[in-house]
Amino acid sequence: MSETYDLIVIGAGMAGVAAANKCGAADWRVAIVDALPYGGTCALRGCDPKKILRRGAEIVDAARLMDGKGIDPSGLKINWSDLMAHKRGFTDPVPDKMEKGLIGNGVETLHGAARFTDADTLEVDGQRYQSQRFLVAAGAIPKPVTFAGADLMIDSTDFLNLEALPKRILFVGGGFVSFEFAHIAARAGSAPVIVDRGARPLNSFDPDLVEMLIERSAIVGVDLQRETEIVSITASGAGFAVEVKTGENTATIETDLVVHGAGRIAALADLNLEAAGVAYGDKGIIVAPHLQSTTNSAVFAAGDSADTKGMPLTPVAVIEGKVAASNMLKNTQTAPDYGGIPTAVFTVPELARVGMLEAEAKEAGHDVDVRFTDTGGWYSNYRIGEKSAAAKVLVDKSSSKILGAHLFGPEYGELINFFGLAIKLQLTAKQLKSMTAAYPSVGSDLGSLL
Repeated sequence: MSETYDLIVIGAGMAGVAAANKCGAADWRVAIVDALPYGGTCALRGCDPKKILRRGAEIVDAARLMDGKGIDPSGLKINWSDLMAHKRGFTDPVPDKMEKGLIGNGVETLHGAARFTDADTLEVDGQRYQSQRFLVAAGAIPKPVTFAGADLMIDSTDFLNLEALPKRILFVGGGFVSFEFAHIAARAGSAPVIVDRGARPLNSFDPDLVEMLIERSAIVGVDLQRETEIVSITASGAGFAVEVKTGENTATIETDLVVHGAGRIAALADLNLEAAGVAYGDKGIIVAPHLQSTTNSAVFAAGDSADTKGMPLTPVAVIEGKVAASNMLKNTQTAPDYGGIPTAVFTVPELARVGMLEAEAKEAGHDVDVRFTDTGGWYSNYRIGEKSAAAKVLVDKSSSKILGAHLFGPEYGELINFFGLAIKLQLTAKQLKSMTAAYPSVGSDLGSLL
């Protein structure tokens, strides 16, 4: 045993880095370890690069919406290789910047696969490290699927590194990954198909607005096949033959690429948590509300590695990383505050939510005032040629407090943040409506939505 630490962090994504920097800056002896380049999913393989690629889709879509309104979009197209180079201009420097920042806070940076050998010892590529505490923030991986030929799929990381975009793409699962990537691919000239086994995709979002998104998706060439299961994938010439089943009917879809978009699970299987006596499941390590393992007091978890009430979002991971670090430093038991945290599906246009769904609010006993508005004809959307947009705001009739907000439309990923702040601060609809926004801006629509 050659090294002893106050804290070892497993996973150099946003949760792990936030915790390591906080504890390192407090003069603890801290190490962080990851087998992958530092930066985690969001910065390298998820939200950030995805939204850079989305910018190409936004430009193409914006021009097409203005066809006949002063813009001629003919000949406009995405140069995929140039767009990917633009993405790499952001992602390539991340690992080095992240590591330098950690070192600047006194954190020792380790590279390699980590696994527990006992309750207070970690092994990294044959070297053993002992620590008083551990934070597991190892992220998530694609959920294993069992149909024949599943190994022929690529995952979201592979998609974000494609040097060329094929003409036909099939996405498995009706979640964030499938819809966001399909919207990018459709604007880049591909014909995307989404195969979803459920009756309603994106089931954590408002069902009425999801249907509007599905209609808008069809207009740009995204083919959604609901209540359809993948039976098998086989290589077929230069592409793949995907056998699907809808009810009692089977069919074969020929495609050039199959992308896994069927959900993710915590990436814990290789950590040998059993050796440390740490209980866990597909949703992560079983933790108390203050993020400490219920079976090994030396271990905390955050982000996708922790089974908490928090949504699987980067901002939530950062909050949990900081709260876990604070609890370790101060020996406290503070629980993260998950109130008022928005989430969005960055299709074009985007779908966003914060707070309760309509069904959740009613099940919780609230007398709900459902304020639904079709905003497709409003000035903000008329200006850019978009006709598909709407908002649903849920207000408690007795208190006038905002319970939830659900938005579908251009720039509504920004507008949702106002509602998130209102929920977090428990503002009433009248108080939020009292805000005077710059005009004309999308933010100035907020008062009319209330």
